[in-house]
Amino acid sequence: MAVDDLRLRCRATLRQGSHSFSSAARIFSSSMRDDVAMLYAWCRYCDDMIDDQELGIGTRTNSALPGEERLELLYDLTTSAIEDGPVSNPAFEGLREVVRKCDIPRRFPLELIDGLAMDVSGRRYESVEEMLDYCYHVAGVVGVMMSMVMGVRTPSVLVRAADLGIAFQLTNIARDIVEDAQRKRVYVPRDWLDEVDLPAAEIAWPEHRASLRLLAARILDTAEPYYGSARTGLKSLPFRAGWAIAAALGVYRDIGVLIRAKGDQAWNKRVSTSRIHKLLWLGRGGASAVGGLIQRPVYREPLRPNIWTKTDFVAYSADNM
Repeated sequence: MAVDDLRLRCRATLRQGSHSFSSAARIFSSSMRDDVAMLYAWCRYCDDMIDDQELGIGTRTNSALPGEERLELLYDLTTSAIEDGPVSNPAFEGLREVVRKCDIPRRFPLELIDGLAMDVSGRRYESVEEMLDYCYHVAGVVGVMMSMVMGVRTPSVLVRAADLGIAFQLTNIARDIVEDAQRKRVYVPRDWLDEVDLPAAEIAWPEHRASLRLLAARILDTAEPYYGSARTGLKSLPFRAGWAIAAALGVYRDIGVLIRAKGDQAWNKRVSTSRIHKLLWLGRGGASAVGGLIQRPVYREPLRPNIWTKTDFVAYSADNM
């Protein structure tokens, strides 16, 4: 596929697949927006392949193909793309372009597939640390790769970029507890379920909404220091990138605010923010980016909160970036 056609197709995937992020992505420069869209399109394709969906909804035609075979196909196609091998699928052509242009280490795309492997295996998470490990793989590494697309490779900033991905995924888990449980996926730590005497098989039952409200609040509380850590890293991004990510952070965090506000009713309909709300955060994100630009000459990055992180990722970043 011609590069221009590939970029247009990936932009369309971003626009259709993520209303929360696509609004903020308009702030990027044209070139950076193309790179972001290509990376997003690959992530979206991989997620849809495992979930047997199209842009996060509906069903595809892969149901007859076992999850293990879909997973193996993703490993093969991703490896071929990052090794500059032959690929014909636009999602993987886009990955090849962005990996080549932004020099993204092979570790990170493959770690995302490792996270999807946890879904395929039906992994259950015994503790909060195991849940956070899942969040790192399916979303934290996306934050890292996005940071590289934005031209930032400072190890401390990459760690905070992973924190933002983790915060986003925790918000997803809180929002989608019932939907995930209906698909036999449970991300809530088993020890948390035991504390409220809620069997994993009964999570989606309406009579357990009071317990779900408590669990969702706990998940969102876990996300808060990750959002805080990520917010302090925005000042290290280029101006327009910092603006876009600040807006996306605000929009996504407010999904958690809405979940709390709706209480037991939070799972009657999928929680999302309005278009006006997104526009408001575009303005706030711009103000945040301007403030960061003013502070940058005298800015000293605060210590990162004492929160879980992928230890080998921190060491890898320090040694290789």
